[in-house]
Amino acid sequence: MAGPARLRPAAVVLALVVVAGGCTSAAAPVLETAPDPAPAAAPAAPAAPSPAKAIGVSVPLPALPVPGPLPLDAYEPTPEVVVGQLRIPALGVDQPLQEGMTLTAINRGPSHWPGTARPGELGNMVIAGHRTTYSRPFGDLDLVQPGDEMIIEMPDRTVTYVAVGTEIVTPESLWIADQSWTYTATTFACHPKGSARERIVVRWQLVDHTGAPVAGPDVPPGVVPPAVSRPGAGAAVMPGDEVDDAA
Repeated sequence: MAGPARLRPAAVVLALVVVAGGCTSAAAPVLETAPDPAPAAAPAAPAAPSPAKAIGVSVPLPALPVPGPLPLDAYEPTPEVVVGQLRIPALGVDQPLQEGMTLTAINRGPSHWPGTARPGELGNMVIAGHRTTYSRPFGDLDLVQPGDEMIIEMPDRTVTYVAVGTEIVTPESLWIADQSWTYTATTFACHPKGSARERIVVRWQLVDHTGAPVAGPDVPPGVVPPAVSRPGAGAAVMPGDEVDDAA
């Protein structure tokens, strides 16, 4: 019985040595590595333009009409071309609208300045007419009041303008034919009646079927249309009645 009693402690010691050896043996170094960095955020997509910026994108302005030169010979032959029927109810005017700035054309009735805007189109439509001679379409042009209508009937459409103001200018004031990015019209005639000393000018604004003004395109600040100081190599004065101050 004594032998087995002495072997039990040795077994216990051996077991402890094994356990101790396992604890004290040189362990392979453990490298602490930093955790993998989070993936970099993808670059933010460009912000979509706001509606205001999208609307503000530069868009080329439409080309403007170019007034033709005034005839050096006021009585040069001019073919008869009728643009439409012009009516100004407040004045009782109802006459064919001619084409041309010669007196040959204007003697037939109110006449459109070639090269200026056509009826209802972008720009400034200019029309001349006599006051005291021939059919005298603009005899009472001085009586036009703001809001009075000028109607032009054409085969494909009818357009309406309303008067916005009247002014008196010199015969050399060719700037009345200047064009702009608006829907306007200008009528002119000699002034005062029986004299070609000055010109009476009425300005008009195109309106839609509801009577609201027709707006032109948005024009960037500082952009101005070209001026017409003297179109081409034509006459330096507007055509007028063949009646002078001595008549």
